[in-house]
Amino acid sequence: MAQDAAPATTPPADKAADPDTIVITAKSTRSATAIPQSEIQKILPGVSPLKAIETLPGVLYITADPWGNNEQNAQIFIHGFNFQQLGYTMDGIPLGDQNYGNYNGLSPQRAVISENVGRVVVTTGAGDLATPSSSNLGGTVETYSAEPLHRLGLQANATVGSYSTTRGYLRLDIGDSTNAGYVSGMRQRARAWDFNGYQQGWQANAKFVHDDHIGKLTLFLDYSDKQEPNEDATVFRVPATNAVQAYLPYTRPFYYADLTGVRGYMDAFGNTPAAVGSNYRNYYSDAQRTDWLGYGRYDAHLAKNATWSTTGYYHHNDGVGVVAGPLGQSITVIQAYLDPNYATDCHFGGNSNGAFASSCTTMTSTQAQTLGSQLVAATGGSGLVTRTTEYRIDRAGVISSLDVTLGDHQIELGGWFERNSATQWRRWYAVPLASPAISTPYIRPRNVEAPLFTQYQGEARVNTLQLHVQDHWQATDRLSIEAGVKTSAQWANGYYLVQPVAGSLSGLTGGLPSGRIRTLNWFLPAVGATYDVNGHEQLYFNVQKNLHQFMTYLGGGSISPWFTGSQAAFNAVAQQGRPETSWTYDAGVRTRRSFAGALRGFEAQVNYYHVVFSDRQLGISTNPGGIAGGAITGGTSILVNAGAVHTDGVDAAFTWRFGRTFSLYNATSYNLSTYKSDYTSTASGIGAATGTCIGGFAVVSGVVPTCGKQLPGVPKLMNKTVATLDVGPFEAQLVGDFVGKRFATYTNDTSVPDYFLTSLRLAFQVPTDVLHLRKAEISLNVTNLTDEKGWSTVSIGSANNSYSAYPIPPRQFFVTVSAGF
Repeated sequence: MAQDAAPATTPPADKAADPDTIVITAKSTRSATAIPQSEIQKILPGVSPLKAIETLPGVLYITADPWGNNEQNAQIFIHGFNFQQLGYTMDGIPLGDQNYGNYNGLSPQRAVISENVGRVVVTTGAGDLATPSSSNLGGTVETYSAEPLHRLGLQANATVGSYSTTRGYLRLDIGDSTNAGYVSGMRQRARAWDFNGYQQGWQANAKFVHDDHIGKLTLFLDYSDKQEPNEDATVFRVPATNAVQAYLPYTRPFYYADLTGVRGYMDAFGNTPAAVGSNYRNYYSDAQRTDWLGYGRYDAHLAKNATWSTTGYYHHNDGVGVVAGPLGQSITVIQAYLDPNYATDCHFGGNSNGAFASSCTTMTSTQAQTLGSQLVAATGGSGLVTRTTEYRIDRAGVISSLDVTLGDHQIELGGWFERNSATQWRRWYAVPLASPAISTPYIRPRNVEAPLFTQYQGEARVNTLQLHVQDHWQATDRLSIEAGVKTSAQWANGYYLVQPVAGSLSGLTGGLPSGRIRTLNWFLPAVGATYDVNGHEQLYFNVQKNLHQFMTYLGGGSISPWFTGSQAAFNAVAQQGRPETSWTYDAGVRTRRSFAGALRGFEAQVNYYHVVFSDRQLGISTNPGGIAGGAITGGTSILVNAGAVHTDGVDAAFTWRFGRTFSLYNATSYNLSTYKSDYTSTASGIGAATGTCIGGFAVVSGVVPTCGKQLPGVPKLMNKTVATLDVGPFEAQLVGDFVGKRFATYTNDTSVPDYFLTSLRLAFQVPTDVLHLRKAEISLNVTNLTDEKGWSTVSIGSANNSYSAYPIPPRQFFVTVSAGF
């Protein structure tokens, strides 16, 4: 895996011609790195674009499955910015902020089949001004679909591997010098390593390109349908509150499809063993997503020096997130809806269905047990209940830009407008003991039974406008300067068509809030330059301001103003709140040296960055614990403006090429991101930085001592190594990924240890004259080669004492056969 200091350009149409290199974009004023199609598929055939970039400097990407497809426990940090503070596009189409609760986009792996990815470009500092994103405070991840071949071609791949994995991919290309297109399809199925659930799905892509002297027309269509069983995070308490909790399981495997086993695990009222606390076991959990994404783009050549590009796109999503678990863990919600005498009956506490409390004066012990049995019967008789979050997204947009070259100036001006209509429902369903076949991770509950009730339904209508103008000036043969400005405007209206009943949602005073928030920032500037020192070394810098618009998710568990605990809290945010902003300062040097007739070479880049992050938003759950750090019953959030965060960091990456036989790539990153103030939160649902720096780890009078503490989840040190040996038809590649210690709470009172993961790829290129194919290859991929144990994704939601984490998946083997005709 090598680095090439040539500018990133559209890769050639023929996949076989793609260079096996990581490309450092030398003419960019920003730190930008591109990874091409061939290198992406070497990591693991079918890998997600986000997983593919984990070997790049400054990037941390973690998820529970080896392809990086599972979105529930996915976590990405780039230079201290988390996944919701980055920008994502596919062929320039905005993909939203990658929130697991879908509301404004979809993941790159759902937008395009992995084998159809032409390249992924990562800007680790600040994205280009033209990037259509309302969340890219930090860098951007730009995925590009491969161009069709201008000839007849057929590509077929088949993968089998650990835990009953099967993956098939087929693509047909057809074209001539002017018109080219392809249709392709993918099917994947793989069992989870710690329970009997299968990640599976279908996906199809079609792309057509017409290119002539007048202009270029591009049409693209993506269909994705997947069912993805999820993991449960383990809740860690430091120190353990009792002897039993001192032992914490490595995983919380689901019982599915052992209905008898899970019923034996619970008591007759659906309560779980008290000793396991928040680490109880569920029946199953899953994410089911269906997406349609299409766009049409026309690049009109108005003149030799002028191109006008216009893109229209549409995205529809229909999805659901499901948890089927013990009734006792959800009883505070279930009783509020299904107990006809809820107003006068004593209210059961969490995991205490049917339990008599001495403080109860309106019921006897026998009556409490009778009511508990009635609630079990009302939810299907199994002792289980299903909670869903159901999603709908319909968004459409237009992106247009004019690019004109006037002498030494390349001027671009353009804009992006999107209209997004999204809905989230929180519904609850029975798990009928008499019909266990309808309760599975592969069937949407709404398709087979009516809900017991809809707890709430939120609607959001959001208009987003972004305008930009920038000038790239080639001041001298060696010096180029780029400067510009963009605007970011959002008009958001959120409201609830169904409100939760009193007592069913923690932290709620009155009803969930509704209202409009308008955020306009007309001046977000950027300036940068590159200087070619001697044809081998290049200096660059970039300074840029960015803004993250308020999230418009109305399904809970986020930092959305619409899920604070009262209308007063929402009004305070709408009238006084400030969205997150950042100033990013980025500077570095690149070098490229060749020896022995370019067969040997050295490429490197060292990059320093400083970020001043203002108005950092934290969402503090009013009901912590349980699944991924939040109880299954849910709760409103306290939206806290924690003040400023300052970041200083260095990335250094190099590649040594020792002829065509061996190359060594290494990237080392250092990041220090710290809060500049303590913060306090209030019961009204909104908090703020205090301006104090009290120190220590204990919360004092509601003040959380975050001042001087490092951002949780972000390691200070990372190192990535890739060694590639290429001998004739044989190739071997060894990848090492070191992730340093990460703090797991806002006060840094606990942390998870570092880890070092390795993976191996062995490949054999079958001589084409043997099988009369254009290309044929057999490869073996081994993930987590040394079978490392430890913590992967860390879910942070507490000031101190506790956090949730997911385990590192075990070693797995995959064999892939690919052939091109």
